[in-house]
Amino acid sequence: MFLGALAGLLGEPAAEFAHHYPHLLYAWLVMLVLILLGRAATSKITMIPSGLQNFFEFVIELIDNFQQTIMGERGRAFFPLMATLIIYVFCCNIQGLIPGSFAPTSNLNTTLSLAIIIFTLTHVEGLRRHGAGYIKHFMGPMAALAPLMFVIEMVSHLARLISLSLRLFGNVMGEDLVILILFVLAGAYFAPLPMMFLGLFTGFLQAFIITLLAMIYISEAQADHH
Repeated sequence: MFLGALAGLLGEPAAEFAHHYPHLLYAWLVMLVLILLGRAATSKITMIPSGLQNFFEFVIELIDNFQQTIMGERGRAFFPLMATLIIYVFCCNIQGLIPGSFAPTSNLNTTLSLAIIIFTLTHVEGLRRHGAGYIKHFMGPMAALAPLMFVIEMVSHLARLISLSLRLFGNVMGEDLVILILFVLAGAYFAPLPMMFLGLFTGFLQAFIITLLAMIYISEAQADHH
């Protein structure tokens, strides 16, 4: 891990931190790169975009159109979160494809933290929109079955934390392990190349899925109970 080697130059405490928390270092690296790219893209905004500005406007428009399809106008306020989520997770996923690097999303702490943010925001938005009436979302359509439905719904919603975190973690970790094994066994850079191209696709797919689920969960919390 090249960041671990760089941290070792700063002394033993930095090297120990890099050894125990590599996912944090590489997550910060992704954040730094995205911040610098965003800064470069918006430093000279022109009416006729080109270069990075053109690329980011294209990406943002795609995400906005997709979000409007899923969430409608009610979800407009969540666009910054959804755009950040899909771009950040995608970049974290594909970072593991770089030799000597590490995908932050191949660590359960990273994926669980994202799942907690989505889970918390979902219910905060539900309470903000419906107040105490939000509890009706957990009661089901029949009053007689409300106690049973409440338990089932609570378990279902808590299971989202496990689903969101483990799905992303498991897929990214599996891809990284397969690529690492191919490197060790084949001994040549081109042997794992097909798997790396597949990793690009699945990296985007996993970012797309977690963002789509976040949109659906928040939309459900915003919806009026019937």
